[in-house]
Amino acid sequence: MMGSDSCGGYRCVECSDEASELYRDYQRGVLRLSICKSCQKPVDKYIEYDPVIILINAILCKAQAYRHILFNTKINIHGKLCIFCLLCEAYVRWLQLQDSSQNIDPDDLIRYAKEWDFYRMFGIAVLEQTAFLVGIFTALWVARAEMLKTKSDFILLLKALLLSSYGKLLLIPAVIWEHDYTPSCLHLIKVFVLTSNSQAIRVTLNLSRKFALLAILSGLLFESGVVYLFQRTGLNV
Repeated sequence: MMGSDSCGGYRCVECSDEASELYRDYQRGVLRLSICKSCQKPVDKYIEYDPVIILINAILCKAQAYRHILFNTKINIHGKLCIFCLLCEAYVRWLQLQDSSQNIDPDDLIRYAKEWDFYRMFGIAVLEQTAFLVGIFTALWVARAEMLKTKSDFILLLKALLLSSYGKLLLIPAVIWEHDYTPSCLHLIKVFVLTSNSQAIRVTLNLSRKFALLAILSGLLFESGVVYLFQRTGLNV
C-alpha cells in the first residue's frame, strides 16, 4: 500500500470520490488517515483493518470493502484466480460426469478418455465464462456506452468481475464433503458469485443496484445461450 508519496488514483471507500492519497506517514510507525474532501470521512478506513476483517466484509458484499480492494490496493492475481476458478468448475463437472459413468475398466484408453473429458469440461467452462462476460459488457455498452469509453475502463471492470468470482473456489470443498444437499450448495455458490459480480459492477461504474442486476441478467442470458448450444450438439454430455 502506498501513502502520500503515490501518484494518486485512489477512491474514497465511502462516497467513491477520487483521492490523491490514503494516508500520511509521519515516520516511526505513525500514520494519519487522509480525510475525503467530499464526505469528510477517512478515505480508506480499511488501511488499519486486519486482512481477515477485510475479507469478511468482502464476503458480506460491502461496497466499502470492494472499493478498498479494487481501487486502493495493488492486486494482480486476476488472471491466475480466473484460471484456478475455471479449473475448479471443470473439475466439478468432470467429477459429476465420472459419477454418472459405470465403467471402471482401468485400461489406458479409458484413462485417456477421462483425461480428455476433463479438458473438454475446462473448454466448456471457459466458453461459458466468456459468454457471461460478453453479455455483461454488451448490455453496459448498449445502455451507457460512455461508461466504457476507454481501454482502462474496460480493463478495470474486467478485473473487478474476475476478482469477484472468487466464490467459485468453494466448489471444491462442496464436492469433497459431498452430501445429500450438495446440489443445493452448488446453487447457493452460484448465487453468491453472481451477487459478488453485481456488487463489483456497482462499485466500479458507480451504478444503481437495479442496473447492475440487469447487466448480470444479460450475462446469464448469453451464458444460457451457450449452454443450450452445447446441449443441442451434445458436447456437454
